[in-house]
Amino acid sequence: MHTWHWHNWQGLPYLTCSLLEHWHHGFFTQQFWPRSPQELTTVLQPEASAYRLKQVHGNTVVTPEEITSMLSAGGNCVEGEGDSALVSADGLISEQPLQAVWVASADCTPVLIGDVKTKQVAALHAGWRGTAAKIVPQAIARLQAKGSKLDDLRIALGPAIAGEVYQVSVEVAAEIGASIIPHEDPHKIVDALHQLPNSPLLADPNEGKVRLDVRRVNILQLESLGISGEQIAIAPYCTYQTPDHFFSYRRLQEKKVQWSGIVSEKR
Repeated sequence: MHTWHWHNWQGLPYLTCSLLEHWHHGFFTQQFWPRSPQELTTVLQPEASAYRLKQVHGNTVVTPEEITSMLSAGGNCVEGEGDSALVSADGLISEQPLQAVWVASADCTPVLIGDVKTKQVAALHAGWRGTAAKIVPQAIARLQAKGSKLDDLRIALGPAIAGEVYQVSVEVAAEIGASIIPHEDPHKIVDALHQLPNSPLLADPNEGKVRLDVRRVNILQLESLGISGEQIAIAPYCTYQTPDHFFSYRRLQEKKVQWSGIVSEKR
């Protein structure tokens, strides 16, 4: 089993996963709010450059080089001006050593990936919309295009809202379920999801509602690509049920986040 460890930086807690032990990385807690990814990078690896995005709940995955060229071109996918300009996307893949890639979350799943051979890393923001749009398989396809082999990937899913407390409509469940059960009929998708072993859906007392485990759907997507369970770790923490450490948008209705990041290895 993969182990998760608490670390302390100037009295503030953050989490790491043994599966990603080759890389400086961290799933940071609300105690670090409102520090920026630039500041958090100095906690992990002071020599690295930090990259972040304007997250939009999609499945676009970009590289630091693409960010630089988009910012200089000032295209449609760029929000803000000057130092505050950010590219709209939900995944980042490193290309060079010492690139720290960051995503923010407050119930959605932060996913950190490392490749033990190429040393590339990725950080992804996988909420239910991004998961429905298969952001994790999308990122893996980009890593493969850059030389990664599936067997060399190590994937850690950080703290996120747990299925037992995440109530969604049957329509949302069907939309996300279509990413693993291709069918036109939403009810057939939901029925098929309920029948899966270790189903990502739990019953809800309210009519037209179910409880949804988004991280479990991501696992099923990874398994359908042929990635084995030994390559995947899931943090044993729910953002909604761990108020001491994590912001939860569903619990607080506040636009606050915790950051998760990973640094490509120094050559």
